[in-house]
Amino acid sequence: MGGKRQRDRQTESARGMSKTDRNKSVSSYVWQDREIRFDAPQAHLSCRKGEFLIDSINSVEDTKGNNGEKGQLMVTNLRIIWMAHKNSHTNLSIGYNCVSNISIKAVKSRLKGSTQALYVLTKFQNSRFEFIFTSLVKNSPRLFTTVQAVLRAYETSKLYRELKLRGSVIRNQELILLPHEQVYDKISGAWNLSADQGNLGTFFITNVRVVWHANMAENFNVSIPYQQLKSCRRRESKFGPAMVLETNAKAGGYILGFRIDPVEKLSETLSQVKSMHEIFSENPIFGVEFETEETTPALEQVTIPRTEDDIEIISTQEATGSDALAIYYAQAQKVCDRDVVYNPTLGLAVESLPQETTLEQLWNVI
Repeated sequence: MGGKRQRDRQTESARGMSKTDRNKSVSSYVWQDREIRFDAPQAHLSCRKGEFLIDSINSVEDTKGNNGEKGQLMVTNLRIIWMAHKNSHTNLSIGYNCVSNISIKAVKSRLKGSTQALYVLTKFQNSRFEFIFTSLVKNSPRLFTTVQAVLRAYETSKLYRELKLRGSVIRNQELILLPHEQVYDKISGAWNLSADQGNLGTFFITNVRVVWHANMAENFNVSIPYQQLKSCRRRESKFGPAMVLETNAKAGGYILGFRIDPVEKLSETLSQVKSMHEIFSENPIFGVEFETEETTPALEQVTIPRTEDDIEIISTQEATGSDALAIYYAQAQKVCDRDVVYNPTLGLAVESLPQETTLEQLWNVI
């Protein structure tokens, strides 16, 4: 009986969603930055819509799992991909959302010996993984600098991809725009139906998300990126016709209702959100921006050489009665060392002092 009821529910769900809608829902799911995949098919290593290659680094060793084997490391705006040169079926796909920490540590490589490597600590499906990548190119910092910079850009652009409740997204009743974000419509008098009595607020429609905030409290708000929007439909509620936005299960599976008067305006807003969602699905904006230089400088070019401080030695003759410090530095180029004698004051064997110089004068030189 339980299995039959489960099949009945699946049948009813399938009836409410066409085959085209089901395929679109599956294809629109972005797993590239949220999953770790080992030895994935070649199709999974290709860039999806909105994903682009930032840097490709040749001769990189997967020291943790494939020590002694050369490969290619590709850095995109969503993940790190490593692929072995000899067998492309030996590969890794590491989404940035799974990365918990990166660091540079010493490691022992079969191909390069003792060297510096990039440690990537990750967490995925209640399991922790550690990846170690070693660049086999001599004195090349690209492996470290590129991955660190792109991961930082990913972490600072979460509003493009993450649903946010009660965030700092509104200032003075206006939406704080993200880079390359444009507001296409602003609807006043939009009721949020999450409470029994509803909350009156303002609804924003942009090219990357929809945002609602209460008029009486700006911090009572919600920001829903199109990436996390599963469906947008009209449904009857106890408040009358409402626009219902449902998010993906990965975003919490929220179901949010909004009432907009008159009904004609509700229908217009619903159509606009659906249209913007479809446009975004065809050309997603994930918010990770990064520009690479045409040529990466060598390690020697970015290393600051050591320099000696320009020091002027000032005589202390007036303070000590003799120029002891000048005598000490003058003896720096002596041909041979002076005799070693025991000094009872220090209780140590020391080099004999120059003539007319006492231990007290050297001690009080400062």
